[in-house]
Amino acid sequence: MRYISFEYDGRRSWGCVEGDQVVDLGGEDGAPEDLKRAIAAGQLGGAPRGRRIPRADVRLLPVIPNPAKILCVGHNYESHRVETGRDKTQHPSIFTRFADTLIGADDPIICPAVSTELDFEAELAVVIGKGGRRISEAEAMDHVAGVACFNDASVRDWQWHTRQFIPGKNFPGTAPFGPELVTLDEIGALDQVRVESVLNGTVMQSATLDHMLFPIPVIIAYISAFTPLSPGDVIATGTPGGVGAKRSPPVWMKAGDRIEVRISGVGALSSLIQNEGQ
Repeated sequence: MRYISFEYDGRRSWGCVEGDQVVDLGGEDGAPEDLKRAIAAGQLGGAPRGRRIPRADVRLLPVIPNPAKILCVGHNYESHRVETGRDKTQHPSIFTRFADTLIGADDPIICPAVSTELDFEAELAVVIGKGGRRISEAEAMDHVAGVACFNDASVRDWQWHTRQFIPGKNFPGTAPFGPELVTLDEIGALDQVRVESVLNGTVMQSATLDHMLFPIPVIIAYISAFTPLSPGDVIATGTPGGVGAKRSPPVWMKAGDRIEVRISGVGALSSLIQNEGQ
């Protein structure tokens, strides 16, 4: 099934997508008011009942607008590790994003006034369904509510001020997330899912998930060993090679550009680039 978080008629809600309609499930008959609470309550699945709204009439929010944690994996495709010159490691590289960097599929990515080095990173995001600590690799996928498209747009000069990534990964309006949370039964063979970025119609990145250095179960097991995971937590699983920073010459996103994240079986996340204050 496919779920969205949205705003309609001045009210925030969540629902199930059925064709060109959304079944509004938020807060009706005591139902959870947002998708994170619905995941925690185990209320995904089944025949959705609620008022139907034309999908074109809603404003999309980040799939999970209010995650407690957003954990991102760096250099998790061999092609990206090679282009960045990173050494091979035995453990995933993990950094964090803040929830206030997230935007929905209907929102522009904001190019900050203090930088001209805005880059794209197409990624598959995993949303945790069942929380836990020290989750085993064998049980990890049982803890997944679904997946979504994610663009870990990066302000590279700020990312490279030091060896710490966090400043360049946490400017407001730089993390499109959505448009839908897709349950795993909709996708098929996960290792053959293809992740791509397309800038102004040109494919920039493309790889299947079997090129990950650390597959999803390994990532979940590793992260849950040092921090408990909760329903609605988000894990961005890394980006393939081909980022703008490592091209010759570099390719930076600028106002008026359109960047699209395409993930087979999951969907497409298209964002316009807009200057800060525009």
